[in-house]
Amino acid sequence: MVARRLPDIAALDVVVTVARLGSMGAAARDLGISQQAVSARVRGVERELGIEIFIRSAGGVDISTNGMPVLEWANALVERAAQFMAGVDTLVGARHATLVVAASKTVAEYLVPIWISTLAHRSDVKISVRPMNSTEVIDTVHASDADLGFIENPGPVTDLDSAVVARDELVVVAAPGHRWADGRPVSLEELAATPLIQREHGSGTRVTYEAALRDSGVTPAEPLIELRSVTAIRASVLNSPGAAVLSRLSIDDDIAAGRLVEIAVAGLRMVRPLRAVWTPSITLRGPARDLLDIAIATGRATSGPTA
Repeated sequence: MVARRLPDIAALDVVVTVARLGSMGAAARDLGISQQAVSARVRGVERELGIEIFIRSAGGVDISTNGMPVLEWANALVERAAQFMAGVDTLVGARHATLVVAASKTVAEYLVPIWISTLAHRSDVKISVRPMNSTEVIDTVHASDADLGFIENPGPVTDLDSAVVARDELVVVAAPGHRWADGRPVSLEELAATPLIQREHGSGTRVTYEAALRDSGVTPAEPLIELRSVTAIRASVLNSPGAAVLSRLSIDDDIAAGRLVEIAVAGLRMVRPLRAVWTPSITLRGPARDLLDIAIATGRATSGPTA
């Protein structure tokens, strides 16, 4: 027995409409397409099934004996397809009622508020921002628990689509009384041998710093203290003899005001991409696409081309 291919649901919808209205012309007017297109789709379904569904006449069409059960089954398929699309529309609507954004701590604190403020003028979507480190962002997006993520990690992002939205520089900073704050450049070896106040494992800042030192042939010392937020590290540096590596986004004002000193490190410059990530199984649309476009446009305006 020859295996038959299921006709296109849209073509079956045309066939059902012809049967309901009794003529090709009436179906064409109801569907907003030409009578020739209706006739062609009906013939295509009949040819695929190997069954004559309609008996044509000058006054319209009559349903053939074999056509009766075919139309009954076709009508059931069309109705189920409509239910399927209605269900999908409901899920998509629910998904986009609240835009869930997972963002690394630096991005969440210093960039996302600006992007969201711009988006708020274009859309009334509710936005939930979940600050976490970059590794956690990747895991959250992988699990489809966020519509869009923003990370600081310089390495590859497995099985996720991504786009660079901005570039950020990491700098070594200390309080004015620190032994490195005298203006002399610090060597890579001295920096690597010195325990710093650092973020936890998995943070983009720490990954970038440790990778930069290893690429330069030195191994970083274990942290003096590990803290889970940029704000906590900044406060610790301001009130202790320790130094830290922080995003320029977070400490430019402190450097300008003299509260912190940027430490020059010979042969070291740490520039990293800030990237948006999302699952390739979905097409970014609506508020998620708008937020990505805003992030890219803002990044280009403040840090040059991102390509």
